[in-house]
Amino acid sequence: MDTLQAKLKKLTRNLWWTWRPEVRAIFRDLDMEIYRKAHRNPVRVIKEISPAYLDKRAEEVDVLTRTDRALRQLNEYLNPLTTWGMVHAGTLLSRPVAYFCAEFGIHESIPIYSGGLGILAGDHLKGASNLGVPLVGVGLLYHRGYTTQVLDASFWQHDVSEPFDSSDLPLDPALGPDGVQVRVGVEMPGRTVWAKVVEAHVGRIRLILLDTRDEANSDDDKALAASLYGGDQRMRIQQELLLGVGGSRALRALGITPSVYHLNEGHSAFAILEWARHRVEQDSLDPWAALREAAAGTVFTTHTPVEAGHDRFPADLAEEHLKALADGLRLPIQDVLGLGRIDPTDHGAPFLPTVLALKHCRRANGVSALHGTVSRSMWQCLWPDRSVHDVPIGHVTNGVHVPSWLSSELNVLLQTHLGVNWHEGIVRPDLWIKIAAIDPAEIWEIKKVLKVRMIRLVRERVAAMCARVGLPVQDPPPLDPDALTIGFARRFVPYKRPDLLFSDLDRLDRLVNNPDRPVNLIFAGRSHPADGPGKLLIQRVGQLTQDPRFRNRIVFVENYNIHVGRNLYQGVDAWLNNPRRPLEACGTSGMKVVMNGGLHISALDGWWAEAYDGENGFAIGNGEIHVSDEVQDKRDADALFRLLEEKVIPLYYDQDSNGVPRHWVHAIKRSMRTLAWRFNADRMVMDYVRHCYLPAAVASSCQMPTP
Repeated sequence: MDTLQAKLKKLTRNLWWTWRPEVRAIFRDLDMEIYRKAHRNPVRVIKEISPAYLDKRAEEVDVLTRTDRALRQLNEYLNPLTTWGMVHAGTLLSRPVAYFCAEFGIHESIPIYSGGLGILAGDHLKGASNLGVPLVGVGLLYHRGYTTQVLDASFWQHDVSEPFDSSDLPLDPALGPDGVQVRVGVEMPGRTVWAKVVEAHVGRIRLILLDTRDEANSDDDKALAASLYGGDQRMRIQQELLLGVGGSRALRALGITPSVYHLNEGHSAFAILEWARHRVEQDSLDPWAALREAAAGTVFTTHTPVEAGHDRFPADLAEEHLKALADGLRLPIQDVLGLGRIDPTDHGAPFLPTVLALKHCRRANGVSALHGTVSRSMWQCLWPDRSVHDVPIGHVTNGVHVPSWLSSELNVLLQTHLGVNWHEGIVRPDLWIKIAAIDPAEIWEIKKVLKVRMIRLVRERVAAMCARVGLPVQDPPPLDPDALTIGFARRFVPYKRPDLLFSDLDRLDRLVNNPDRPVNLIFAGRSHPADGPGKLLIQRVGQLTQDPRFRNRIVFVENYNIHVGRNLYQGVDAWLNNPRRPLEACGTSGMKVVMNGGLHISALDGWWAEAYDGENGFAIGNGEIHVSDEVQDKRDADALFRLLEEKVIPLYYDQDSNGVPRHWVHAIKRSMRTLAWRFNADRMVMDYVRHCYLPAAVASSCQMPTP
């Protein structure tokens, strides 16, 4: 019989535990302090607890029975009698979808993500797992992770690299049919870079990761995939070759033959060229026929509505790096470079992986309805003979994996009123109608508990930062638990306008310090290490928290990550999102807040443009766009102030004799009833299966080689 330690190890080898609060609770109960120091990583907890101490604690907190139950549930999950995918995506069972992404945000203990793109990719894998959709994730193992945000006394962001031990992650060697760990080589200028292949299991989904710490590599090449989005353009194009080309070769070496490539952003676009190259070399296809086949089987999702956000590699750099692929395709290098140029005949133009992906896929999409419109306008230049409405870019609006973000308290409430297995019918609108019958006091009591827990975490982190850099520790501590608490957390870039409310500090002072109706504002977020303007925004927000007028009302939380985000999404009363329309592609953080009984306050951009119905949250402005950014910002700032002063704050403080804001809770219930069934990962993955994966799988299999 397995020991308790062996059972716990078995339980942590599958990342299913990341969305199972009862499993995480086992490790918290074993030793909360070790759990926290280990970044809430059960694998490390097991390593750091001695067997004797483990046995002692097991008796005290009834771990053995709970572990056996969790293992039984995991086994049932991995071996279902039927799934949605078996019924609706059976044609993918033998040839699955290969889902490429430069980052995957599965859990805070696995630091191979930087922000929204990676979080979305992690939620996509989890959604596919729950539905039983045949899919394999493909990415890179960044053994130094992403940077840690460390602020100094002036609130300037410093980016600190904190390497992690891969043995602390539930990774295993990915074995080929011969039982040997797979390694692949990718041709780079003057040498071949080798990568070992490891894998993680995300529920029913395999996640394949390439690790360049191979003995055959030079020290520089071992560090090629050390850091996410690190280095200069040369390192960036080499990372993207490793992802697209190396990832494709890893799949073949593992005996996996995908019917569809889903490229999540342009970083993996070189997979298209590798698909075609393999067909040319293996089956003697005509190069252009091979490219047509690759295009037929490729789905491309763009997340970037800002032109500056798309990679542009200089012509000479691209030529140097794509020569080997061009030779394999048996095409002149200029023809291959033309595949990634807006004007293929302009030999001096940069190479854009996004252009390669858009021109050589048959199904492209933005991540919200409005973003689809923006993308069609942005990339009409690739189809100059078509009107903007006929540009072949659609949309699949993002969704979030609810179990990963939902508080355990709200889950219990939903189980009581919607049914124990409510999550299995999450996409059914009729299920959510039952929300209307819940007593407002039940919801309000839970929200009070979640807010207090969040404020405790925020205070701890703010105090720790102040102590580290020598800033005075606030006394009394910031954030009144009874005050309306609004959160703002995301990547700090100018178009997201985190400082919009700072345009009138006197008005802001009156707003947050009203003695009868006070307001807390919690900010968190990072900037890319090379983004100076973004860092200045962080500094402006951070320094304002030291203004005597705002010290107890406004805080900035250092090092925004999945853990911090989860606590904010669960605890805030409302979530603020005020991008300069239409530059927000989607904005999934607001969806996570809605699922946790918070209300969304947003410009009519991204997902909110198709979600807001006038009663399920709040809209900043009316969606009109001024040609002048300065005028637009002034107009939106005034609209936001008026919205808070006249609608949001009065609604929150309109409380009955028991302190329950019944009209506010009514809006919460309407928000959950109208939005929860739509903006979740199950619905998102179902849309991809129906509208993208199945058509692409059929199309790629119908391509006939040229004799």
